[in-house]
Amino acid sequence: MEKVTSTIRLRMSAHDAHYGGNLVDGARMLNLFGDVATELLIKQDGDEGLFCAYDNVEFLAPVYAGDYIEAYGEITKVGNTSRKMTFEARKVITARADISASAAEVLKEPVVVCRATGTCVTPKDCQRYNKE
Repeated sequence: MEKVTSTIRLRMSAHDAHYGGNLVDGARMLNLFGDVATELLIKQDGDEGLFCAYDNVEFLAPVYAGDYIEAYGEITKVGNTSRKMTFEARKVITARADISASAAEVLKEPVVVCRATGTCVTPKDCQRYNKE
């Protein structure tokens, strides 16, 4: 199987902050993973497909408004209609509100903030690529 991957990078905004201290809701990472999964399915099948379930989700570090998150996904197994995927969200730039309202810095090493695995489905009649 040819490796199918996708990465998106997005700045968390004040709108994403759901809790005190500008903390971003963990569900926002799952929303990013959904966008990555959609791109993966388009690359694999030429169709957006459907996200069925997460098998595992781990929230590993906090995310704050102003942080830049890089969400990565990879298709790890292709079935008849199912596609198993792994996801990882990494903080690559952090807001530095302790310095000033607009300060930020690029992290020397990205911080993994969330990992997940899940399954998506592309109905057979919607699969346009890789037909045998």
